[in-house]
Amino acid sequence: MPAPVYPLSLKPDLAEAAERWEAYYAGEIVDRPVICVTAPRDPNRDTQHRVTYHDLVFGDMSRTLDGVLEEGENTYYGGEAIPSFYPSFGPDAIAALCGGELRWNDDSGDTNWSAPFVERWEEALPLKLQEDGALWQRLMALCRLAANRLAGKMLINSLDLHTNMDLLSAVRGQERLCFDLIEQPEMIDEAMESARAIFPRLWSAVAEAAKMEERGYYHALYSMEGSAILQCDFAYLIGPEMFARWALPALEEEAEIVKHVYYHWDGTRAVVQHFDSVVGSRGLHTLQFQPGDGGGDPITHLELLERIQARGKAVHFWGSHDELKAAHRELRPELVIYTTGAGSPAEAEVLLKWFVDNT
Repeated sequence: MPAPVYPLSLKPDLAEAAERWEAYYAGEIVDRPVICVTAPRDPNRDTQHRVTYHDLVFGDMSRTLDGVLEEGENTYYGGEAIPSFYPSFGPDAIAALCGGELRWNDDSGDTNWSAPFVERWEEALPLKLQEDGALWQRLMALCRLAANRLAGKMLINSLDLHTNMDLLSAVRGQERLCFDLIEQPEMIDEAMESARAIFPRLWSAVAEAAKMEERGYYHALYSMEGSAILQCDFAYLIGPEMFARWALPALEEEAEIVKHVYYHWDGTRAVVQHFDSVVGSRGLHTLQFQPGDGGGDPITHLELLERIQARGKAVHFWGSHDELKAAHRELRPELVIYTTGAGSPAEAEVLLKWFVDNT
């Protein structure tokens, strides 16, 4: 039995939503699919605060959280949507926490990366979190402050978890890692062992600082037991044998720790090359196919989503209300999360009722 839900004032129907989330994990539904729909409570009140990675790394944390809370208070969280705050420092933050240097695009506070720093694996291993470093201390302080400021109102998301092979790619560089896989695979075995050892410590430290165990986990999926988005974007550059040797075991190990997993599956090529491995995986519950620039929206990939569901995996579908209704006619309701927005709470509730009436 999951622990009782931690109540949130910005989500008064959380217990009802939690029941639907639990049914979803069991491959069942209560009365409709899981639907996350948000809407402004007062559309005339401008409370949108764009929080950038630069803000979170360098800005006034208290002021940032003021803005997050103001926006949250003016948002209606309908269906299974959960009020939450995302404390990520960027897609390469894990590499930076292991000793890399975060670099920034001067024109965008939301564009950053970690400069590769591994010249020789023999000298760089084992990779370790630099827990005495300024960036780690900043992350812990942000999570603790957010847990205090958002208590009883919002949850805290897990980080942007570019771990496993994405971590190796960030610390070594994509091109050099590709050569390493061919020229020194035994060294990559050792590097992956090092990367995998980082995940449990990272997960537990962030969860403790953000008080996730007692308040709940939410990052695309909600649970009192644990949930997160996992990914391996580097999979786009490797074939099935390399994915099976290095990426998949790490992902399945991470999934066992996380409990409920949403897998960010990025790029058509990654799907084509690793379809059987991913849909046959242990622990990767919900698959989010991200077509990439110019690849269309989920409504244009319904056939692929149906193929995924046919293999027993759940999928994520987002779009307009009409697109959600069209997808509902094709997709299995117990194996899908729908996400959309609405112009008002009333409009959100009309959509939710439509799904109850048509499921």
